[in-house]
Amino acid sequence: MKVVVEADGGSRGNPGPAGYGAVVRDAVSGEVLAERYGGLGHVTNNVAEYQGLIAGLRAAGELGAESVEVRMDSKLVVEQMSGRWQVKHPSMKPLAAEARGLAAGFGQVGYSWIPRERNKDADRLANRAMDEQAGVASAASASSAAPVASSGQAAPASWSGAGGTPTRFHLLRHGQTELSVGRRYSGRGNPPLTEVGRGQVAAAAQRMAKVEDVAAVVSSPLGRARETADAVASVLGVEVVVVDGLIETDFGAWEGLTFSEAAERDPELHRRWLSDTSVAPPGGESFDEVHQRVRRARNELIGEYGGADVVVVSHVTPIKTLLRMALDVGPSLLFRLHLDLASLSVAEFYPDGHASVRLVNDTSHLG
Repeated sequence: MKVVVEADGGSRGNPGPAGYGAVVRDAVSGEVLAERYGGLGHVTNNVAEYQGLIAGLRAAGELGAESVEVRMDSKLVVEQMSGRWQVKHPSMKPLAAEARGLAAGFGQVGYSWIPRERNKDADRLANRAMDEQAGVASAASASSAAPVASSGQAAPASWSGAGGTPTRFHLLRHGQTELSVGRRYSGRGNPPLTEVGRGQVAAAAQRMAKVEDVAAVVSSPLGRARETADAVASVLGVEVVVVDGLIETDFGAWEGLTFSEAAERDPELHRRWLSDTSVAPPGGESFDEVHQRVRRARNELIGEYGGADVVVVSHVTPIKTLLRMALDVGPSLLFRLHLDLASLSVAEFYPDGHASVRLVNDTSHLG
């Protein structure tokens, strides 16, 4: 896999309060695969730039990248890492050595300088890190997820340049279980639907009955999703296809715990998990791992049902991941977007790589 790493760092004072940011993108599609950022205390701008590079290379390695193209607006770091300039400053030498050690783990690494205006995403993350370090809500943190369109007619292709007939995913979350009532982590456990949950599923099935020409109903293998999918498939007159890649995140030792209980059990790990999508719960699965398998499942479904309507019955994280792919945004969406039980969202993926989101978290059928 080939990726692009965009990295940046900043210091307010040079030296002063500093932070770094890094974005990893798929080199072909431009899709954001990972984001990293963090505060660094009181250091120089150049140290912060190197820390951004290190974070980006580490994230690329965790994603299993084989080829990396690094893009930065720091001429110093690009020239030093390319071997054209010597690393003379004592504070830079160990950072450059660490970056080179990480780079050695890839088959190919290249470094390119880009102007600051083309490095906005990494710069945004670095400033977010500095703001959070200073206890200030940054504009990036305070803003909501990208706006999405409500249900209605498809947007004219000229708006986005999208071409061809899209594969339309009707993303349906399963109904209520006892763990969802208690707001507990519910991953690979298999709690049944509650009576309320079965009512939600019946209402969702009637909603989906109005969708014409559904090619398939696909489902996570877990019981709560299967029961929801079975109800939808029954009214549509199709069979359920189980797709393992649509299963919920494995929360490991946090399964069945509340947010507070998990934070109390593993305070440091839980804090890191909330800000770094490569971190996994004890014995569980990271959100980066979820992203990779959901992307594979999406690609397989498009290959099988390209240009058709497909009902996808799954869980919070896989549905958010599919919406994130359609919006082409970073993993922060996972923490900012709310999805209700038995809610419906709609995402379209075009054969030329474009995508659009037409509906998010619609629960009108439950009212």
